[in-house]
Amino acid sequence: MLVLCATVLFAVAWQMNLHSETADTTLAPVVCPTVGDTNLTALLKPIRQKFNVPAMAAVVVTSDSIQYLGAVGVRKRGTEIPVTLDDLWHLGSDGKIMTSTLIARLVERGQLRWDTTLAEVFPDIAPQMNPDFRQVTLLHLLSHHAGLPANLNLRKYAGDDAPGLRLRAVKEELAKPPQSKPGSTYLYSNLGYIIAAAAIEKTTGQPWEKVITTEIFEPLHMATAGFGGTGTPGKIDEPWPHTGNGSPVSQNGPAMDNPPVMGPAGRIHCTIQDWAKFIQDQLRGARGEPALLKPGSYIKLQTQPFGGDYALGWMVASRPWGGGKVLNHCGDNTMNFANVWVAPKKNFAIFVCINQSGDKAFAASDEAVGAIIDLLQQ
Repeated sequence: MLVLCATVLFAVAWQMNLHSETADTTLAPVVCPTVGDTNLTALLKPIRQKFNVPAMAAVVVTSDSIQYLGAVGVRKRGTEIPVTLDDLWHLGSDGKIMTSTLIARLVERGQLRWDTTLAEVFPDIAPQMNPDFRQVTLLHLLSHHAGLPANLNLRKYAGDDAPGLRLRAVKEELAKPPQSKPGSTYLYSNLGYIIAAAAIEKTTGQPWEKVITTEIFEPLHMATAGFGGTGTPGKIDEPWPHTGNGSPVSQNGPAMDNPPVMGPAGRIHCTIQDWAKFIQDQLRGARGEPALLKPGSYIKLQTQPFGGDYALGWMVASRPWGGGKVLNHCGDNTMNFANVWVAPKKNFAIFVCINQSGDKAFAASDEAVGAIIDLLQQ
């Protein structure tokens, strides 16, 4: 088992009924069409069957090309509509490294510093902040060392005015006492990335969604990147979301996700090929090859600023199959799962997407990555 993987399940059940009457033990088997490289789909098909997830897609890349690309299964359990190589997949918390990369762009431009404090970004709000939060920096936020709780009360922050709600979170959540002294303890926090996005919005004068599109997606030619749930409501035209027990949720579409305030913590979707463009850029940067950012920025993004095993959107580990240092993260919005591993010294990355949440989806993705590593070593 590869394990590792940092992710916190987002609490989305408050806004919709995600629960089905059917338990996993009674779910009908999923038909399993395949598309893509036969070497890859031959590995994925029995794993999909073993864990009885609706569909899986996987990619293997090097810094300059896609080596393997494939998908197996169906968009929605109970149908025979196959997933395709053009489908959109929800990345969940794997989008965090994209938010960190966006901040790196602004740091390189001199608009922010890694040690910029919240008091500096929000001088008008600073007097109302808890004193411990005034000196919290972007590094604290992005490495989950700010002393913030895991999540907001999402009922309280529902609505479409994401920038306004993120600024409200700065005003209200930073007035509370921290969970731990900033800089002292790793506490995985989606709220930290919401606050970081508010800093981006205050600095640029534009919504995080606009800034990440112009600064990350467009330069990397990620034309399919967007936000929220996938598909046209009521149509099975993209992978349909499924709960942890494998049952399709009652609806699909853009609203089937965490509320917009959570965007920087994990509401990004795209095709797996467009995700490959971002991961390849991270791989090139880690190897010192020409990339979107300067070499020092990738070192910052991929190094733990306060020890432990979390950098700035990446878990950091050492694995023999990766030649030493590897990077990993998982994403789960309680309806979809994504898992990525990057091995810079061996010049490859593997990532897997599944249109189901929970432990079985994680186990399936973990086994798939292991099987692909065995394939590469052969």
